[in-house]
Amino acid sequence: MNTQKLILLKAPLAAAMLAATALLAPAVAGDGLSGSWSGGGTVTLPSGATERARCRATFHRSGRNYNMNAVCATPSARVAQTANLRQVGPARFAGEFFNPDYNVTGWIRISLSGDSLNAALEGGGGGGRFRLNR
Repeated sequence: MNTQKLILLKAPLAAAMLAATALLAPAVAGDGLSGSWSGGGTVTLPSGATERARCRATFHRSGRNYNMNAVCATPSARVAQTANLRQVGPARFAGEFFNPDYNVTGWIRISLSGDSLNAALEGGGGGGRFRLNR
């Protein structure tokens, strides 16, 4: 068999292996979200004012989704929220959050990188950006 034919036969195998690796990558990244995280960021209030915030969040895997419980504190308030997230890409999650203290719902997006995550939330006329670590 000449070299050109051998390369053509190996190409589909290499493509299949690459596709299998891509399919496994989200599951590996998804398992990394579980656990406790803490850190801080900035909250933008409906008035447009911003405040620094400290947060603690815990994520639990529930089938294909993750449940989040978080508590954040700013100089003027302390709030708790829950969220249900699904994996939308390698190391990326999205879903909805609920804050029972203010009866606010909105969306949340998380990107995971090793032992650190970036979270963005928006709802009720306000939002927040946070960086949390294990």
